[in-house]
Amino acid sequence: MTTGILTDRALGRATLARQHLLRRSDMDPRTMIEHLLGLQAQAPMPPYYALWTRLRGFRPESLSALLESRAVVRIVLMRGTVFAVSAADAHALRRWVQPLLDKDLDTNTLHRAGLHGVDRRALASVGRDLLSDTPRTQAELRPLLAEHFPDQDPAALAHGVRGLLPLVQVTPRGLWGRSGPPRLAPLDVWAGPPESDLPGPDRLILRYLAAFGPASVRDVQAWCGLTRLSEVVERLRPQLATFRDELGVELFDLPDAPRPASSTPAPVRILAPFDNALLSHADRRRFISDDDRRRTMTKNGMIAPLVLVGGRVAGIASLTTGSGSSVVEVTPWRSLTASNRSAIETEGMKLVKFAAPDADHYDVRFTADSA
Repeated sequence: MTTGILTDRALGRATLARQHLLRRSDMDPRTMIEHLLGLQAQAPMPPYYALWTRLRGFRPESLSALLESRAVVRIVLMRGTVFAVSAADAHALRRWVQPLLDKDLDTNTLHRAGLHGVDRRALASVGRDLLSDTPRTQAELRPLLAEHFPDQDPAALAHGVRGLLPLVQVTPRGLWGRSGPPRLAPLDVWAGPPESDLPGPDRLILRYLAAFGPASVRDVQAWCGLTRLSEVVERLRPQLATFRDELGVELFDLPDAPRPASSTPAPVRILAPFDNALLSHADRRRFISDDDRRRTMTKNGMIAPLVLVGGRVAGIASLTTGSGSSVVEVTPWRSLTASNRSAIETEGMKLVKFAAPDADHYDVRFTADSA
């Protein structure tokens, strides 16, 4: 039974509350990472900024320690992109989204021809053997795979191993202030075997709703990259509350999840690049207009840090550190009140000091929108 209509503003407040973007949380970093089902991590540093904007008093060394202890790993998961997740969630999520990665091997225009006719079981076995004792980059892996499959494209073979096996990017990749090339190792070798009771699709979708809901079936599919999830959601329907959005689309949610009043104040937040809060719904109008959504991707394919004002995306930010300075430049997409500019300056100053605590010079600048 549908219990009511949720406006875009109400949806935004609900998701911001669950993302801990209305009020910073006192959770420890690992608990927050598990609550969010991972942090998008194509580049090494975004997970640190994603936690900074959600956690009170977050110190980057705490995430580095989780990576070094192997409690958190960097691995290809939802939508075929890299996430920083707990090791336990890495096992569960990778098993669930593996069909997405299998499909990529069949459809990837760059590597499909190079994998034609390859025995994938043999490729996975050889790749696992080569990476179990010595973590390697894909470039290091290519000539070794070519020895076993001499008639195939080495780059395609390395891509195939990455898709067939759950591989983590080992440290120092992803460490604060250090990082390194993405050397790969099997998940179970690096972080240990999976638990005996891994969550299946039902539990994972319930967790998605806890962190991103309310959401439609299409939203769930946009988050994970999988399709045909209506059957799973229907199976969960007796446990869920249902609503409609402004367009009449059915939304599902946990009955007791927070759904603050649409009048709830939403503070200024500067999100991390690729922040998953803004990438995990098919319909993102709860945060951003369709026109502005097209402006979020930079010319080199990056999703820039987005600035939230009053719960809506109001522009982008660019952080630059080095040479003794730490500067954030904010490009608003609409006119800002004096109080909004002041709030952005305050949040921006917190960000530049977090990014480079020993810098000699800090600044928050506003630039004109060239779009």
